[in-house]
Amino acid sequence: MSNLQVSWTESELLATDDIAEPLFAGGVRCHGGFRADGAYVPPRTKNRIPAIEAWQQSHRQNFGTDIVDAPLEMWPGQFPNVAQTKYMLREGVAAPTITALTRIGTVEGFGSMIRYVDVGDMQRFFDESIAGTALAHLQTGLFEAHARDEAGWEDEAGHNTMWFAARDIAFEDPVTEDETQTMLARMGITPPGGTPPSAEEMRKAAEALRQFDDLDMSLEMMLRRMIGLMFIEVSAFHTFRWAEAVLSDTDLCAGEGEAARIVSCIRTDETPHVDYLRTAITEMRDRTFIGESGRKIPGTTVISRLWDVSLEQSLGTNRAQFRKTTLNEIEFALEGNRRRDEIMEKFDALGTPDQGAVA
Repeated sequence: MSNLQVSWTESELLATDDIAEPLFAGGVRCHGGFRADGAYVPPRTKNRIPAIEAWQQSHRQNFGTDIVDAPLEMWPGQFPNVAQTKYMLREGVAAPTITALTRIGTVEGFGSMIRYVDVGDMQRFFDESIAGTALAHLQTGLFEAHARDEAGWEDEAGHNTMWFAARDIAFEDPVTEDETQTMLARMGITPPGGTPPSAEEMRKAAEALRQFDDLDMSLEMMLRRMIGLMFIEVSAFHTFRWAEAVLSDTDLCAGEGEAARIVSCIRTDETPHVDYLRTAITEMRDRTFIGESGRKIPGTTVISRLWDVSLEQSLGTNRAQFRKTTLNEIEFALEGNRRRDEIMEKFDALGTPDQGAVA
């Protein structure tokens, strides 16, 4: 008989450990803080981490299978790599790095949208009980904790603000709000004029990607979003390595390494995101889905197909678009520079194959 605690309230999953000192980034109060010994304490992990560990252990005991994994090595390292980035900074070409940090912070802020995922009673989609699982807690604490981590909550800033603070510390307030919006529109992160797609446009896009006609479409959208989000979260650890290596170089960045310290805190916060997503995806994989017609579909069938589709997009379309956008920003920064060809030649020479860790 297991004595694991596998049922938690939303308030318990959102609880934060006591801290001795709050975290400030660029003068802004952020979530998380530090113990008396100086160790960083991520926000909302007092019970969330023990809960995830309990759900994982319970799943292994009940199903005899391990938790799905997506090793970091599946994704190419950051582009540009550390050597290329530092070379550009030594040449006085800081704009691409500033743009990259702006893009990261903005995308982090989009993470708050996960709190709006609501498919109602999850149990109706599965033949087996989901009681005492991460899956059963997605809409009652886990998605909300993720959203608050990414975009902040009440008077505590989240990862989006923390990335902007790291940028502003390292490069001494390099952009205005108008420049930020222009930059994001140029990269395709936000549409010109800042108008997001309508709900109807997003639904049509989701319909075009649908893989299972008999599954509730909102459920399939949630699954695809969770798998894609997990891939983003895992591959982002390349970004953390890159940012910490670049921003800790006090010869190239201001702030005496403070910007890198902020990024290290963000990196610590992200681990529970990966772990709860891995856990819930595993729980679905090892259960049986019930289609809208009542037909039963093995979880392995559903998850493996959506996993493969998302992975192909992550490593294919998304990666290609990211490289194209990044190169465009470098070209934009070098426009009119009389040494453009020379700089680009040396930049390319420092490149690494589009596989593996950051150089």
